[in-house]
Amino acid sequence: LLAPCIPFLLTSSNPFFSRSVSSVGSSISRRVLFPAEAPLRPFRVCTHNRSSRKGVVARTLDDLFTKAWHALSLASEVVTLVLEEDGTVVENEEFFQSLETNTQFMVLEEGQRWTQAKGVSGVRRSNKKGVAKVTFDLYKLNPKDFIGCLSIKATFYEMYTMSYDIKCMGAKHVLK
Repeated sequence: LLAPCIPFLLTSSNPFFSRSVSSVGSSISRRVLFPAEAPLRPFRVCTHNRSSRKGVVARTLDDLFTKAWHALSLASEVVTLVLEEDGTVVENEEFFQSLETNTQFMVLEEGQRWTQAKGVSGVRRSNKKGVAKVTFDLYKLNPKDFIGCLSIKATFYEMYTMSYDIKCMGAKHVLK
């Protein structure tokens, strides 16, 4: 914003303008903000033939590569990570961060190719008739929790999803 005005201010005969330019230039400072660390998220990984499946948690794509490689005890150090459902290659951090929690990945070693799971067609059509699917998950973040947490997830027409987490962290103290 100041850069286009500087030639005018410096060529102006008014001494106030030249002083204000130097004082403005010396008082500008930069602030560097570090991005927040990505949270740990759970994922599922499997080998190319789906014979071994493991669950891992990772913050970044590199973290997932390392943990999947160790969890599946792979021999090759050159691996490719693809989505298990359709074989899409996951090779950049932005795409990885956009994926949902519990996404299923397949780790391919050199020379291996993604294949569709047996008994699964390209388009999944359910024979179920209904409007919504509702899932309730009750879990504890700490073994000492009395009630724990409740996660409710509703899917409508297999297209729209809503979820809500209820955390009852201090219920034991309230009941006493």
